[in-house]
This record gives sequence, structure tokens and C-alpha cells, in this order.
Amino acid sequence: MKCIIVDDEYPARVLLQDYVSKIPQLELVKVCENAMEAMQTLQELEVDLMFLDIQMPDLTGLDLLRNLRQKPAVIFTTAYSEYALEGYQLDVLDYLLKPIPLDRFIQAVNKAGDFVELKRRAQSGSNQGNLAEKTHFFVSTGHKLERIVFADILHIEGLREYVRISTRDKRYVTLASMKGLMEELPEGSFLRVHKSWIVALDKVESMMGNSLEINGKLIPVSKTYKDEVLRKIRI
Repeated sequence: MKCIIVDDEYPARVLLQDYVSKIPQLELVKVCENAMEAMQTLQELEVDLMFLDIQMPDLTGLDLLRNLRQKPAVIFTTAYSEYALEGYQLDVLDYLLKPIPLDRFIQAVNKAGDFVELKRRAQSGSNQGNLAEKTHFFVSTGHKLERIVFADILHIEGLREYVRISTRDKRYVTLASMKGLMEELPEGSFLRVHKSWIVALDKVESMMGNSLEINGKLIPVSKTYKDEVLRKIRI
């Protein structure tokens, strides 16, 4: 894995460089002293994993992540425990508190290795799928990527920053936006029926007033989307 270190403290950078040098699966491609330098590096180099400090001058590690469209796997390396929840909301893989023991560092790297490998496999499958009609996508749930077949989806519920994707057999909770999901789902097969609900059109069993029934569950239809819903289910 190609990795970078982002930390404004010299002793921390030295320690992390030493740890990285002990792990054969890691290739250190850049050491950055601040978030702005890291942002530039991510635009110029291929990076799989970023060891990122949080409290840095001008732009914090949290600010950096919020401003990245495409981000590598991230492991926070920080002296502050109070940012753990926000870090995981930004899909950070692990949260290492300074001073960082080597065994804990190795554990985090192994976790990142599994994640990066799954991501590569998913991207490879996606690229092959571009040659034919795409039938599935991968979503991040916790610390792994899971394959969801479009035809299996019943409905999707928005949960603020997260969404819950329901099939007949399983539910997946992932960090995503409803708008972003609509752009990934097959056009014409799914319909937004409420600010917090997307449904698979071929799974709709009935409509009663302002609700759709799918697999025994009633899904609300808002006034904003009702006319479009009526047009689609009557086709």
C-alpha cells in the first residue's frame, strides 16, 4: 500500500516513519507537515492509505477529510480522544492515540490492508461491469465493502448522514446521501418517493393513499413526489 504521513509534529513524523519502515506491505511516498501539503500530495500521487493527525494549524485533519472528494483509507494518529465519533462518521478506518504502540499500529495497518484489497476488487469488478450493464454496487459498512445486487433492493431509507438499504434478507447501513445513491442506481428502476425514501419500482405491491406497500412495509409518499409516483406505477 502506498501511504503518506500527515503530522505537524516532528517527533510524531519520525516515529511513524520508523513504524512504516518495519512493515513490508507499506510504501511511504510522502511525509507532509500540514493538511494543505497533504491535499496537494493527494492530487498528484496515488495514495492508498493516509496516517493523519487531527490538531494541525490552519486546516485540521477533520477539515481535510471533509474537503476531499476522493479519499484514501485513513487512520487517525492523534493525542485527542474526543474526536473519535466524528472520525468514524467520516469513514476513518482506525483511531490511534499517541503515544502509539507498535503492535496497535500493526493492527490498524492490517485492517487497512483488508479494506484496500476489497476496494481494489470492487473497482476491478466495476470496471469490468462498464463493458455490460451494471448489476450491482459496493457499499462501505463498518470496515468492509459489501456487494449489493440492484435487483435485490426493496427500498432505501435516509438516516441523516447515513442510509439503510433493505433487501428481503438483509439490511445495510452506510454513509451516503440519497441524491448520490439515485445517481448510482439504474435509471428507471428506482424512484424517490420522499425526502427519506427510495423504492424499487418492481417491488411495489400496492398504493394506499399516501403510502406504498413493499414486502408488508408501508413507505410514505410525500406531496412533492406523489404525481411522479402515480405516473410511474401506472406505466
